[in-house]
Amino acid sequence: MLPVEGGLGNEPLLAVDNLHVEFHTRAGIVRAVNGVSYTVNPGETLAVLGESGSGKSVTAQAIMGILDMPPARIPKGEIRFKGTDVLKLSEEARTQVRGQRIAMIFQDALSALNPVFTVGWQISEMFRVHRGMSKGDAMKKAVELMDRVRIPAARQRVNDYPHQFSGGMRQRIMIAMSIALDPEVLIADEPTTALDVTVQAQIMELLAELQRESQMGLILITHDLGVVADVADKIAVMYAGRIVENAPVHDIYRVPAHPYTKGLLESIPRVDQKGQDLYAIKGLPPNLLELPSGCSFNPRCPYRQGNCETDVPPLHQISGTRGSACHYWREVLDGDR
Repeated sequence: MLPVEGGLGNEPLLAVDNLHVEFHTRAGIVRAVNGVSYTVNPGETLAVLGESGSGKSVTAQAIMGILDMPPARIPKGEIRFKGTDVLKLSEEARTQVRGQRIAMIFQDALSALNPVFTVGWQISEMFRVHRGMSKGDAMKKAVELMDRVRIPAARQRVNDYPHQFSGGMRQRIMIAMSIALDPEVLIADEPTTALDVTVQAQIMELLAELQRESQMGLILITHDLGVVADVADKIAVMYAGRIVENAPVHDIYRVPAHPYTKGLLESIPRVDQKGQDLYAIKGLPPNLLELPSGCSFNPRCPYRQGNCETDVPPLHQISGTRGSACHYWREVLDGDR
């Protein structure tokens, strides 16, 4: 029997609460995640945005329980699945949650797939290990899943190796593996990286269709705002290990409430600005070993004032569904810069 059986009242399907993750290295302590909180409900899509190194994937790996500990350490925070803090479960109990109740699509399909085993063997392993199926029955389920994610000629291709598939087809195989056990939460880490625009759209359409079928919660990790505009219900923007803005997707795109979010949106190419220089956020993300005092974004921020360099801004609640970790969120909303 799985260790997590029912939600509590209005408890979200998944709730990350004040999560901190740090890595102890020879150079010092890398504070990769600094108090991240977000929730996901059944059938809901949360997009987690931010530049590389902002803590998006580390948060996901903490949820999955696949961080190498040490050097990683979770000094505080909770990860509640249907009301149960999975960080407090035994390793055996957590293994039953991982993959079966919460699954993950990894960023690089070619690296995530084992090159020496056929894709059918790798998909069917989920059923052999977790469901105790025979090799024959497990392989039949693998073919069914390959059909479900629209891989042509699945019965013939089930014995092919990962290198024999295109990038988009490999990503479909990863999706098939992740949904094999009908998880209730699916984490997709940059699922469209290195794919052309047409294939990106196909992958996102496939994820949306699978979500509608099962009402699973979806966490979509990406740095591409264009990918999430049509699929996400709400967005959490991360910078230097913190969530700096969260809001329903249409609010973010209509008028951002944090300078970092505003900069990301302004850097998207637009048809009506053809031939003009693209906006770029000045500077680089901070070194997580030596975070700036005050607001981590202040060295790059056009709204910066004196208190930005000394006081860490809390996540101000602008409304019941929206927050911004900026001292001057009103000015950002008004467009005064």
